[in-house]
Parts: sequence; structure tokens; C-alpha cells
Amino acid sequence: MSRILIVEDEPRLARLEADYLQHAGFQTHCLSQGLEVIPWLKENTVELILLDLMVPGRDGLDICRDIRSFSQVPVIIVTARIEEIDRLLGLEMGADDYICKPFSPREMVARVKAVLRRLQPPAPNSAQQALTLSPQSFKVQYDGREIELTAVEFQLLYTLYQQPGRIFSRARLMDLIYQDQRIVSDRTIDSHIKKLRKKIAELIPEKEVICSVYGAGYRYDPQSVEPEE
Repeated sequence: MSRILIVEDEPRLARLEADYLQHAGFQTHCLSQGLEVIPWLKENTVELILLDLMVPGRDGLDICRDIRSFSQVPVIIVTARIEEIDRLLGLEMGADDYICKPFSPREMVARVKAVLRRLQPPAPNSAQQALTLSPQSFKVQYDGREIELTAVEFQLLYTLYQQPGRIFSRARLMDLIYQDQRIVSDRTIDSHIKKLRKKIAELIPEKEVICSVYGAGYRYDPQSVEPEE
């Protein structure tokens, strides 16, 4: 049974989250103070963390950064900060997803299940296992078929492919792809992603393995089934 750490200083909300997660088959543990999180994690094992950004004692983004210094446990940020910069900053600190308050408890459970599902080993015939990248030739093979990508397209795919499920903002992708600091717009990344998806669709028409995350960026999801609009 998966164990979820809930970091939330509002008792009613923490109880609500715990109740819904327990009903869905998870074990839970709640912490209300930011300074308690890192010491507790170093002594205990969990499969996922629900981390509120505004817990007393320590900023949630600093907590997330420290977690990533010693653990890759998935982190879902829970925040009332609706500004895009806060969401993107949280993702750049290593968070796997975010939920904005107020939220539906059922949505929260669905997000938890989705993140954990992305971390499961792929099925034998899944795209992640069969998709093979060749950095020397910028070619991608799948099920006996092959396509060739441009250098930028290959770098984009390779970056996303290396960390399945992680959301990369457009700004982060630009920094990684264009290391010569040239000036490009967000739309440049969108254009490359569109072309990359079209080429991958020639290999895997039944899947959209590069998924858009509204307001945040893109992620590679080998278990995605239906193409997203």
C-alpha cells in the first residue's frame, strides 16, 4: 500500500486530503510545520508528497529544493498562489505536478494516481520500452520503423524522454536546447514540439507521448493513450 506524506497546516484540509486518499487505498501521514519535513523524510519512506507552499516555518519551494538534493520521490505542490511564475518556479524546483486551491478532493486523488502511474515500470509493449533514440544519427526507432529528426527536435525529445513524467516549462527547454543564449520565443519551442509530435505520430499513431500541461509546459508520458488536443 502506497504511503503519502501530506504537508499542510490547515487541519481541516489536511484531514480532508487524508480521508480521500485513505478511501482510495493509500496510507497517509500529515505534517503541519515546514521545518519537520526534511528530518522526517530522512527517517521514513513515502511514495509521494503533497506539499503546500505556505506551511509555517519554511517556504515550500525551499523544502522541494532540499528534497531533490537527496530523493527523487514525486512531489505534488498544493498552492493558493495562482500566478504562473509560482507554478513554473515550483516545477523548476523539481516538483512533478501542482494543484491550485481551491480544488476538488477527487481531482487531488486523480492527480496522485496519475503521477504514481507514470512512475510504474512500462508494460512490455509500451512506447517507452520500444522507443529507441540514437544520438549519433538523430534517429528514433519503434517497432521496426524509423524516423530522422532535426538536431533541435532530437534534443527536445531526448530531454523529455530522459525524465518521463517531469514537466518542463518552455523557458527551461529553451535554456537546455539553446545553450548559446540566442534569443528565441516561447512559440519557437511550441513550433518544434508540433513538428516533433507529427513525426512521432508516424511511428506511434495511437499515442501522444509528448503531452501538453496547460500553463506549465510539456512532459513525456509513454503510457499516454489518446492524443491530446
